[in-house]
Amino acid sequence: MRGVGRPSAGNDGGRRIGLARVLSKRGLCSRSQARQWIEAGRVTLDGVIVRDPEYPVRDVMRAAIEVDGRPVGAANRLYLMLNKPRGLVTTARDEHGRDTVYRCFDGACLGWIAPVGRLDKASEGLLLFTNDPQWAARITDPDTGPDKTYHVQVDRIPDRALLDALRAGVEVDGEWLRVVSVDVLRAGEKTAWLEIVLDEGRHRHIRRLLAAFNIGVLRLVRVAIGPLALGELPKGQWRPLTADEVAALAGG
Repeated sequence: MRGVGRPSAGNDGGRRIGLARVLSKRGLCSRSQARQWIEAGRVTLDGVIVRDPEYPVRDVMRAAIEVDGRPVGAANRLYLMLNKPRGLVTTARDEHGRDTVYRCFDGACLGWIAPVGRLDKASEGLLLFTNDPQWAARITDPDTGPDKTYHVQVDRIPDRALLDALRAGVEVDGEWLRVVSVDVLRAGEKTAWLEIVLDEGRHRHIRRLLAAFNIGVLRLVRVAIGPLALGELPKGQWRPLTADEVAALAGG
């Protein structure tokens, strides 16, 4: 290995990408983890230690990158769906020591994967994971990403006027919250199940919207993302997506 420093960037007139982003795009780790590796001096580019996470990589496809002395190429792309149980938080590590969704992958030896969007601790159902940041960005893009479908048990029987109000939307904490569609699936004496479709997912979107109309949420289950349905996947279990499912979710 040559001495510690910055390799010659060269100049081919092409678009360059920061080293941390290159590691992330290869599906090896998150960008924040890549920054930590680089700043700690664990990463070399073309035989030279680089400590600047934003150092521009001239040729992303041919760059010789090593982490801890081991060459790293692009990781095999992973696209997974999980039936998230209630009570788990959607994060890799929780500062409060709560169980996370990664508990469901214990022993699978999958390497680095990240959730595509989130479900809060009290919510359950379909949650995607991948090590492909570009695919994840297409899924979560509010303009082009697929709609999300939820089944929500509420603590009252909504009438038509209330359903129309949910479709029209309301401002909550400076944000305009609305649904694409809402229908009653079934109703009991005091509670009902609604099917709600969103075309974007703001923080606790459904719970905040319903609370604005004094509606309490008893259960919230995401049952579909675009054409991908949760189906019969058992709670706490996961499976890989098929190639057709991966393409359909990204609009391919």
